[in-house]
Amino acid sequence: MYPINDRILVAIFITMWLIIILIWMIVLVIKIFIKKDNIIRKKFKRKLLILSIILIISWWWLTYAWLIPNRFNIKFLYRDNDCSNFNCDSLAEVPIFVNGVGCVCARDISSGYYKPIIYLYPEKEETIQVKLWNPQNLSHTYPKYDLNKWWNVIAQPNWDLIDVNTNRELYSLYREWTSNSKTKFNEWFVVAWKDIIPFLEEKLAILGLNEREAEEFIVYWLPEMENNKWNLIRFKTIEEIDKDMPLDITPVPDTVIRIMMDWKAIDEPINISEQTLVTPERIWFTVVEWWGSPKN
Repeated sequence: MYPINDRILVAIFITMWLIIILIWMIVLVIKIFIKKDNIIRKKFKRKLLILSIILIISWWWLTYAWLIPNRFNIKFLYRDNDCSNFNCDSLAEVPIFVNGVGCVCARDISSGYYKPIIYLYPEKEETIQVKLWNPQNLSHTYPKYDLNKWWNVIAQPNWDLIDVNTNRELYSLYREWTSNSKTKFNEWFVVAWKDIIPFLEEKLAILGLNEREAEEFIVYWLPEMENNKWNLIRFKTIEEIDKDMPLDITPVPDTVIRIMMDWKAIDEPINISEQTLVTPERIWFTVVEWWGSPKN
């Protein structure tokens, strides 16, 4: 693929070339009708045929190279829908194929976990070390995660943090990552857009979030979920979460609450078994983590 600026220059150059060819073809057509001599007319017809072939090949190349959209959805111009050689700048994006356009970069919403945020509540001021397993799947972290030093923070009981490496004040640790784990579709909640707020308030309280944590969760996902007529929602179990993205914390916390919400938009409600949630006991040194993953 060309860099975007080069792609534009190439597209402009070839477009100008095609315009010249079209003008030339129009002139040839006029001359064919004007000229009486059959030999001259045949000569013009040959030139017109050659220009027509050049025009078709140029259009094909522009479409095949994704410099112009494939408006007619011609199958053989899709490169077998293969986007494997199409590179995206961000690790959080993947190449996808769009009919009539070609390969484009899009946020990986089918396998990504978004707004994963960790709160630390020690009983007293304490230096805490947080290690993330499977770091190769990380796409974004803040503060930046050091593979050798991990996350090292001084934590207060009120969730205030100081990053030991940068001395910056924080209130949480943030990361995003991609995963190949599959979501179970046997137990879900079916929730209408108008019921999203009371639903999340109730279920997040059951899962162990306090009101401040629940507020941050809700305001992050609310705009997307209220845009859907209906939502299918499922919360992963702690066993599923620990298997997919293990978390090591030193000193070892007394309570670990990890909430991962899978959800997808649907047009109509469906009959499905409702998920049973378990309420954790929140005592002493507590770690809270939450995030979500919209599904196609």
